[in-house]
Amino acid sequence: MTGGAGPVPDGLPGPPGAAAGERVRRAEPETAPDALSGFTVGVTATRRREELRALLERRGARVISAPAIRLVPLAEDTDLLAATRRSLQSPIDDVVITTGVGFRGWMAAAEGWGLSGDLAEHLARARLLTRGPKARGAVRAAGLNDHWTPASEACAEVKDYLLDQDLNGRRIAVQLHGEPLDGFVASLREAGAEVIEIPVYRWQPYRDPSPLRRLVTQTIAGALDAVAFTSAPAVHAMLGSARADGVEEALLAAFAARTVAACVGPVTAEPLISRGVPTLQPERSRLGALARALARHLPEHGVTRILAGGHRLEIRGHAVAVDGDLRPMPPAPMSILKRLADKPGHVVSRADLRLVLPGSPSRESAEHAVEMAITRLRRALGPPGIVETVVKRGYRLACAQGL
Repeated sequence: MTGGAGPVPDGLPGPPGAAAGERVRRAEPETAPDALSGFTVGVTATRRREELRALLERRGARVISAPAIRLVPLAEDTDLLAATRRSLQSPIDDVVITTGVGFRGWMAAAEGWGLSGDLAEHLARARLLTRGPKARGAVRAAGLNDHWTPASEACAEVKDYLLDQDLNGRRIAVQLHGEPLDGFVASLREAGAEVIEIPVYRWQPYRDPSPLRRLVTQTIAGALDAVAFTSAPAVHAMLGSARADGVEEALLAAFAARTVAACVGPVTAEPLISRGVPTLQPERSRLGALARALARHLPEHGVTRILAGGHRLEIRGHAVAVDGDLRPMPPAPMSILKRLADKPGHVVSRADLRLVLPGSPSRESAEHAVEMAITRLRRALGPPGIVETVVKRGYRLACAQGL
């Protein structure tokens, strides 16, 4: 119910059938403090995950944390030392700084080697091209001047900026951000530049893969309303985990159909967009903006409102509000309720309801499983008369229309 169905107002991504990655510009007004009540959001971040969790929980979300990657600093790595020494052999014309944390790590490593003065001198004479505000902030904090930052915060725009110039004979240092930039570097070299790759850190899968594997399973099962991504490596890690378990296509289908893939910016979203998955992105690539984007999108696209048995139902994520009283709902009763709400007032057979139960019970146990789920659903809803039994046919929500 949250994958983008329904009309798309300004500032929200298109539905699953829209062109991949299609978005429109959006304003970012503040949201209600309980806007995410009832919704479950998966968080894949490692660094700053507690900050993102707090931003989402402050708006009422239930957060499931599954760190996808870990960054391995290379301060003691001989490759980084060799790249730094090569950079210092002669003047550098351009330095591409892709991340603030990477730039700070490079400067810290140079200080440990006794090379910080020489490196700072070389950087002060070069054009420093920062990919985004965080990289620019790190440069300025080091007492250096940045030359240019792309509006898109994308490496592709930095590459185009450089390729528009004569690069023949220029020395360009490129600070990597956890994974190789093979296409970026190759394009510069083909244009005649000498490129020095600065491998400040690399990313690896998180030490304990089980939380991410559970997050994949929960996404496919429809237990999550959204998954928040704050880096492209985290996206790659989740897709890789699903691929290893043989469920990558099922995961992509879940993102395309019902679970929102919320990405902090276009660089993070690119691995999903390239696979045809629509993404939700904030106007600014910030954690706070990402939380606000989810707090606007999920209530607008992920809530079903019904009048049944004289009571106002608002189905939102893993909970249902009955006359304004929000109540958490176990997975099986919630699956039944959402199926009944697909066609309010119409009878849904036990055979159809069996198909939506988690775990797909066998035909022998199906009738009992449905009856148990209906009993739990009625108990969770509270007031009687919301879910009606239609003898020998099935069940329905007690709405005026249907039968």
